[in-house]
Amino acid sequence: MRLTNDPSGQRAAAVLDAIKQRRSVRSYRPDPVPREVLEQLLAAAIWAPSAHNRQPWRFVVVRTPAAREALARAMGERLRRDLAADGVPADAVENDVRRSYARLLAAPALVVVCLTLADMDVYPDARRRDAERTMAVQSAAMAGQNLLLAAYAVGLGACWMCAPLFCPDVVQSVLTLPADWEPQGIIALGYPAGQRSKERHPLEKSVMWR
Repeated sequence: MRLTNDPSGQRAAAVLDAIKQRRSVRSYRPDPVPREVLEQLLAAAIWAPSAHNRQPWRFVVVRTPAAREALARAMGERLRRDLAADGVPADAVENDVRRSYARLLAAPALVVVCLTLADMDVYPDARRRDAERTMAVQSAAMAGQNLLLAAYAVGLGACWMCAPLFCPDVVQSVLTLPADWEPQGIIALGYPAGQRSKERHPLEKSVMWR
């Protein structure tokens, strides 16, 4: 593939390689991620496309051990209560809680991806209100993907975790977020301690041509 203004194909090759080689990394070295690197990733994130160009994404960087510990414990406690209410055996509950806790504390930095509807259009009917909110969700997700690709480009490992969707009130409370900041996901970041492989279904499984 060649771009019209990329006659050598180097830019296309670099972008396509980053997309294909990026992995969800869950094992990190303890080295801290410098603030300037995190700012570089966030700067890449906000260049994502967004509905009406309203840029409804918001980011919370959680770096201190105390803040990560508080977040992990609070989210773990909500997970424990939810699973217990589902009737999950106690040992299985504790295994899931330990895994959640370990994943949040393993990464030297966490970025909580949020959305806000503050600047989105407001409609009187539920159909269009729901569509507008979905547009904000999609915009925040695209910003998250930009951040994941930027992390790969600078040599970081990263993993998107959807757990905040199950306890947005917990995340908001622990991090004292503004009321309109809705947590959507957590991106764990750190220098990878190992490599992972991944597979994808063939295009035929996911694509229709008309």
